[in-house]
Amino acid sequence: MIIDTHTHLDDKSYFEDLDEVIKRANDGGVKGFLIPGADINDLPRAREIAYRYPNVFFAAGVHPYNIDGYDEKILKAYLKDERCIAVGECGLDYFRLPDYKKEKEENKKRQKDIFAKQIRLAIEVNKPLIIHIRDANEDSKNVLLENGADIVGGVLHCYNASRHLLDLSEKGFYFGIGGVLTFKNAKNW
Repeated sequence: MIIDTHTHLDDKSYFEDLDEVIKRANDGGVKGFLIPGADINDLPRAREIAYRYPNVFFAAGVHPYNIDGYDEKILKAYLKDERCIAVGECGLDYFRLPDYKKEKEENKKRQKDIFAKQIRLAIEVNKPLIIHIRDANEDSKNVLLENGADIVGGVLHCYNASRHLLDLSEKGFYFGIGGVLTFKNAKNW
């Protein structure tokens, strides 16, 4: 059975033909779907979709680019929902940091703080993490381990083939193989 563990079915591009998208995926062998939470504002739509289709579930979290919208009270409410099965997508993304050193360091610190808070939420509600890591391998690994993320485990969905992260597989984490694998500049280990 194939389950798509990271599909943004709540994106506006699917509003008109979501029934057909899910039907085509089912016909192609995909029998389950997980909508990751990237933005607090998208959670109502993700929840609504999860209740409309019996094989769709959602996660509640805040992507590193959306940390200004982090609201723990709202996340906790969604995490209590029976159709919400994970926390995330959360993590660190240093790809588009500000140019100025002070702003860059402040952004990194804020991302790490919000990531740690979401790890603690995952532990509190006993749900796995959906982890986004881009250009932040060492910091991500440190935040995960320092906050006890191995208690709940999860999937590194934006895994960029860093050997530095491989030992997380011994701590309850899985690695998603995404589109980055197909990039011309992908590394061949």
